[in-house]
Parts: sequence; C-alpha cells; structure tokens
Amino acid sequence: MKENQLLDALTREGVLINVSVRYWRAAKKLTAEDLGLDPESVKSRLISLGHKKLIPKEALQAFALIESRTHALVEANSFPFLNGLAHFLPNTKLEEVTRKLTELEQEFHEEKQRFIGRYAEMRQTAAKEWWTLAQKLVKTPEKLVAAISESFPCPERMEQSFGFTTQLFQITIPEGLGMNLVTVKDQINVIQARESAARQAADKINQGVEGFVAECVASMRAETAKLCEDMLASMRDGKTGVHQKTLNRLVKFIDEFKALNFVGDRQLEEELERVKREFLSQNAEEYRDSDHARQRLQDGLKNLADTAREMARQDNREIVERFGQLGVRRFHVDPVLDEPAACSESKVA
Repeated sequence: MKENQLLDALTREGVLINVSVRYWRAAKKLTAEDLGLDPESVKSRLISLGHKKLIPKEALQAFALIESRTHALVEANSFPFLNGLAHFLPNTKLEEVTRKLTELEQEFHEEKQRFIGRYAEMRQTAAKEWWTLAQKLVKTPEKLVAAISESFPCPERMEQSFGFTTQLFQITIPEGLGMNLVTVKDQINVIQARESAARQAADKINQGVEGFVAECVASMRAETAKLCEDMLASMRDGKTGVHQKTLNRLVKFIDEFKALNFVGDRQLEEELERVKREFLSQNAEEYRDSDHARQRLQDGLKNLADTAREMARQDNREIVERFGQLGVRRFHVDPVLDEPAACSESKVA
C-alpha cells in the first residue's frame, strides 16, 4: 500500500474533533497551615492533605452534567485517535454531533451567566459557612477563613475560568522544513535535523493510522459481541423474558453501526443485516408468546456474539488495505463542448 493512502482515506472519510469544557472547579489544595498543623511535621511523601471545596458542589452540578454529556456525545459517535490525541469523527456523524455540541455550548454559556450573576452571593454565603465550620475544625479559624477568602477569584476574572471550545481538524504528514540562518553550514545542519525529525514523525503517524483503523474494526466487532451478551443476560434475568427495549437496543446499534462504519466492514454489516431481517421483524410480545421463537432469538444472538467475537480476533489487514484504497481514488473531467478532451487527476479530499 502506498505510504500515505490510509491517511488520505481518513481525511476523505472524516475529521478529528477535540472538545474542551472548562469551568471553575471551586477547589483549593489544603495546606498544613489550613489545619493548624506544623508544615515541618507533615511529610508530603506519606501524607496528602487533599483539597477543600470553596462552595457546595451542587452549585457546579449543572456544569459537571454538561461536561459529562459532552464527552459522552463525542465518545459515542467517534473513535479515539493516536492515544487520545483527538477523536476521529466520521462524516456521517459530523452534522449530528456538531449540531448537538452547539446546543450544549449554548446551554453551557447560559448556565455560566447564571452562575456569574450569583457569584457574589455564593461567595458571601460560603464565607459564613466556612467560618462556622472552621471554628469546629481548627484552633485559629481566622487563618483558615482568610485562606479560603483569598482562594476565590475576583469577579472580574471569573469569566476567564469558563470555556467551551470545539476544534475540528485533520492531521497531515509533516514535510521537511527550511530555515534562514546566518551561515550556510548552520542552515544545512538545521534543515537536515528537521527533515530527519519530519521523516520519523511521518513514519510514526503512518504506523499509528494503520493501527487506528485496525482498532476501529476490532472495537466495533467486540461491541457487537458485548451487546448480544448483554441482551441475552437481560432476557435471562428479566421478569418478562423479552422486552421491547432490549430489541430496540439492537435496532439502534445496527443503525449506529452503519453511520460509524467509515472503514467499510462489510462482513460485520452483512451479519447485522441478516440478524435484523431474521429476528427484528417480530416484536417482544410475539417472542414472549412463543417458546420456539424465543429460543430461536436467543440462539441467533448467541451465534452473532460468537461470530463477532471471533471476527474481532481475526487479522483485519485486508479491510485496512481496502480502506486505504479510498485514498487513491481518482476522477476525470468530461470533455466540454468541442474542446479537446482534457483529463484531470486529483485526490479526493
């Protein structure tokens, strides 16, 4: 396979996404002085004093929930790329994910404005609560309360502690870099060093991309097996045997797989379509009313789990190489009117 074909194919089939949610955590590291202890007697190698919460944690729960929903959205619709450098988001999921991220960002900013509007009041309330608590905790409550008070950011700077950013980008192979230096000798040495670093980085990225594509194939197959096992456990342990929600989980998974299958895993896709045709045209009530149909469903799910688990262990080099062919697809421009036929070749970005 040509060196950069896989990377070209990834560029064609999706983008990298990185979402950052920042908000004031209202926490400050405890010191020995806060607790009225002698700093010399507290050995950091053996004792960790932890952190103090400046305000009740429920005051920040809305931000924690938005952060959790944001990361869950990205993780459910993408694949970790190069050890978590970013997540690869297939084109088929781009519109849905970015739209939902925009909604979450708006929700985040609205909550931020509410929080900042209440900040002065929360700060005063926290100071009173800490004073009451400090009198019970330490011999010199004034020092602890003063340290708490100093830990609160100024209201004017609070805005800087919040941020919701979404970055979409694509990774490219670095090329040799030049640099204008005073002497030709220095210039040659630096350029050679940079070109060597660029080659090493390119090799590392190419190896990482190949491993990433292979891991995407294996992970989707493993998730299929796990879902089937979870469904079988639900049917075995549930009071009603087969519940419609259980069947709907598989229907949703098959639809999600089609959107996430940017690699083109036709083998698993065919297996899922077969299961959908054979088992998901009946509803839960029909399965509950027929022992034969219910046993047939359980056998089908077990077979799919076994097949998917075995597929996950297989060498999927053929799928990776087939996906890489997307990076070298060419197209031709048809002749225009009576002009001589012209041919244009271009990589599909």
